[in-house]
Amino acid sequence: MTDYSHRLEDYDYNLPPERIAQFPTPQRDHSRLLVLDTGTNELVHHQFADIIDYLRPGDLLVINTTKVFPARLLGHKQTGGKVELFLLSFPRISESSKLPASWLEATVPALIKSSKRPKPGTLLHFSDELKARVENFSEDGKAQVTLLYNPHNTQSLDALLEAHGQMPLPPYISRPHGNSSEDLHRYQTRYARHTGSVAAPTAGLHFSDELLAKITAKGVDIASIVLHVGYGTFAPVRTEDIRDHVIHREVVEISAATAEKINQVRAKGGRIWAVGTTTVRTLEFAADEQGHMQPLTGECDLFIYPGFQFKVVDNMITNFHLPKSSLLFLVSALAGRQKILAAYKEAVTSAYRFFSYGDAMAIITRP
Repeated sequence: MTDYSHRLEDYDYNLPPERIAQFPTPQRDHSRLLVLDTGTNELVHHQFADIIDYLRPGDLLVINTTKVFPARLLGHKQTGGKVELFLLSFPRISESSKLPASWLEATVPALIKSSKRPKPGTLLHFSDELKARVENFSEDGKAQVTLLYNPHNTQSLDALLEAHGQMPLPPYISRPHGNSSEDLHRYQTRYARHTGSVAAPTAGLHFSDELLAKITAKGVDIASIVLHVGYGTFAPVRTEDIRDHVIHREVVEISAATAEKINQVRAKGGRIWAVGTTTVRTLEFAADEQGHMQPLTGECDLFIYPGFQFKVVDNMITNFHLPKSSLLFLVSALAGRQKILAAYKEAVTSAYRFFSYGDAMAIITRP
């Protein structure tokens, strides 16, 4: 493959605003699926549940079991002014002797939205059990914040955030009435287990319990990794040469069982299907030059763009990504830039729904 353009402008495409999905489909696996065979350039239209027809016994489906937490808190300052706090990672819990015995502290980087920037030391109120103290601001505008919480009735910090926070929907989801209660469930995969993301691994949103059961019944194994999606996934690329972009770092974990399962499937000639860009980045980050996997816990800063040589992933399931984004670079690296842009043009023409709550795409490099 020689489709290696590194010019940012070559990853642009026209997307009418009405193609951006504002709500999920009524049923997870009833979203649409555009299948691209990179060998034949064939594009086939399906319903997502039809993905099972492309899987076969001996394949391995790798999913990201991270869990999104309600990272957006709406409250007020001591002066009464409204304030919005967006937590950029799950808070790090630490006990403090400066607080009454029933109160605990947790530190976290955050973005603060208010009519006037609060000064360090300002208290932000979200409920009787949950407050925040602004510590300082960095040059990029991010704040360091200490959450103050009272976990009475044995409530955990997770439970308090669920009670008082909102799901951190992406900025391109814009609704007149904001979040709905449905988002707590639908902006979360059915297999979410490990709390830590501020954005969903959206390719996984299409899988229903019923579809996953049918996939395993067909003889397709499922393995899991963890990558906690950070706010950096939304960072715009501002460099004319995409290779100059600095990719964000995200916490990843691959268990010994998953590493062994991947190695065994590859040794037997089975195909590795990655669900989402987060899974692709994690697998390729952890593999050696021969594609052999080892258990891993650390931070992934792998930047995949055209020219990258894939060592593990054969096929992937993904959503449609923003123009000029690092995620669009990644799928272009796997399928080829021109093939991806042609598929996106077809998707726009065929009224597919784009981005987080949108439809899906399967990229098949190994039929």
